[in-house]
Amino acid sequence: MKPHDSSPLSDYIEYPAHEMLKRSENFYQEIKRRHSIRSFSNRPVAREVIENCIKAAGTAPSGANHQPWHFVAISDPEIKAQIREQAETHEKSFYQGRGGDEWLTALKPLGTDDNKPYLTHAPWLIAIFSEKKGGIHAEDKNTNYYVHESVGIATGFLINALHTSGLVTLIHTPKPMSFLSKICNRSENDRAYMLLIVGYPDENASVPHHAQIKKSISEISTFL
Repeated sequence: MKPHDSSPLSDYIEYPAHEMLKRSENFYQEIKRRHSIRSFSNRPVAREVIENCIKAAGTAPSGANHQPWHFVAISDPEIKAQIREQAETHEKSFYQGRGGDEWLTALKPLGTDDNKPYLTHAPWLIAIFSEKKGGIHAEDKNTNYYVHESVGIATGFLINALHTSGLVTLIHTPKPMSFLSKICNRSENDRAYMLLIVGYPDENASVPHHAQIKKSISEISTFL
């Protein structure tokens, strides 16, 4: 390895083999309770919780450590209403045929349509943006690398953090999503990546049977 500035690894914790196995099993049992929810309560969630989860997302690995992401956390009712209006307009054309027969057929078991009440009912929306240029300092304007992959990993961290905190989430990706950049006052350097709905589940929340079908480990992995 070429010479570079570094510090000793001081916060790594090694666990005994039996505890490692237990922790891996416990994590699996915990994370498999995560579900995408479409019925949200309007109960408020403290901003500090959202901030901590975003800070956790910010620890994700990224290309050259450029951290090419920006999270816009939205609780303002007027801004949420703007987002819902724009999203439902795009979704309406999608469900009227723009999505194509194959895609629309794949969505049928989930019961989705162009009506998105959770965009105004849930206490928080988090708009996630990828950044084409940046760096480890706010003023940097360097090329960012592996942007899509990096932001995807950070989003996974964020979803995990929110779930661990006791909240539920839903990924929403209206197409096109360019309206989010305008509503959230983001520059041309930012591209809307995903919209995350966050809050408590409504007392009548349910999980589609289709969404509970998960592939077995033999189907998703190969050990050589």
